[in-house]
Amino acid sequence: MSIIGWLILGLIAGYIASRLVDKTGSGLVLDIVLGVIGALVGGFLFTRFGSAPVTGLNIYSLFVAVVGSVVVLFGYHAITDRRSI
Repeated sequence: MSIIGWLILGLIAGYIASRLVDKTGSGLVLDIVLGVIGALVGGFLFTRFGSAPVTGLNIYSLFVAVVGSVVVLFGYHAITDRRSI
């Protein structure tokens, strides 16, 4: 997948995850970073459980990236202790 594809997927996944966890967006740059890291974490987790990782810019990959982003966001909040979980 191209860099532009990763950025688009990261932005969408990061925004959805931050809305699910925080009820607000985290800002453009943090949403992109969160989404891209989340896509990598989600791909790793899904591979460990026997499913396919991120395969491109599609709905399944968006689901994998959102799941990974939620995991990363919970870890981020646990480390920074910005809010109680």
